Order: sequence, then C-alpha cells, then structure tokens
Amino acid sequence: MSLLVPFDGSELAMNALERASTFGDLLDEEVVALTVIPDDEDYARDRGWITQGEPFDPEAIAAGMQTRANKVAPEATVRSERVSSDEPTATSTTNVVREIRRVAGEIEASVVFIGSENAGSVIAPQSSVGSPVANDQRYDVYVVREPGDDAESGDHSDIDSTQDGF
Repeated sequence: MSLLVPFDGSELAMNALERASTFGDLLDEEVVALTVIPDDEDYARDRGWITQGEPFDPEAIAAGMQTRANKVAPEATVRSERVSSDEPTATSTTNVVREIRRVAGEIEASVVFIGSENAGSVIAPQSSVGSPVANDQRYDVYVVREPGDDAESGDHSDIDSTQDGF
C-alpha cells in the first residue's frame, strides 16, 4: 500500500504532499507524488508550468515538478506521466483524472491526498481533478484545503453550533 498525491506544484498540492509525507512516516507507507502532464499547452500555461511565449516542454515540466516535490518531501517517490487525448470529447482534465485513478489502482493506494480549495463546495469546477478522483471507492481520500493567512476564526463554524439566524 502507498499514499498518492496528485501534484501540480500549486501551494495546495505542496501542502497535500507535506501532509502525506507526515502520514507516510507515521504509517511507514511509501508516498508517491504524481504529476500528470497532458499534451496541452494551454493546460500547462493555466497551471503556471510555462509562461506566455515559453515553449511547451513536458520533460522540463516534469523536472520542475520533481524539484518542487523533493523540496517538500525528499523521501517521496516522484512520478510523472504523460497523457494525450485519444478521444475527441475528452478534456485534458478528464485525461488527467483517468491517469490519476489508473496509477492509484496500480500502486494500490490506500489514501489519495488531494489539495483542493473547492472541497465541500456544491459546484466542482471543470478544471478540478478533486471531485472525480475522490469518487473512486478503491481508496480513502484526504482533502487538504489550507486556508490563506487572512482567514479569521469568525469565518469558521461547526455544523452543530448554535448561532442566531439558523
């Protein structure tokens, strides 16, 4: 068994990798950071992997993700997978989700750690891999949604709290 972290280099993905690393140490399980790189220049640009005018170089992206992941969790196995769209109606996000789920099954992941600022939202954005990956019943899901520095304690409430207006 192992712990899988879909890793796109974002702050939330780095937080998820850090949490998975802590759990991996405690549970003596391998941590795998997985970057899925679709053959889609716009997808890479939207995630900040490349800048405007910079050439799309999947090997350079993979190397950059390796470096970022190693800074957070040097003991983690870092893995990059390339995907291309072989069906005309599949989006890059759909292909990324399929690959994450495939790798989770291959490595027999016991838990997938997902960094998502949209966790708990009723509407999942089309570009998010969190919701479709979380729907797979073969593994547990740990959602990391680290609030920003400006979050105040008044912004949080318990579901069983008694507040006026309810």
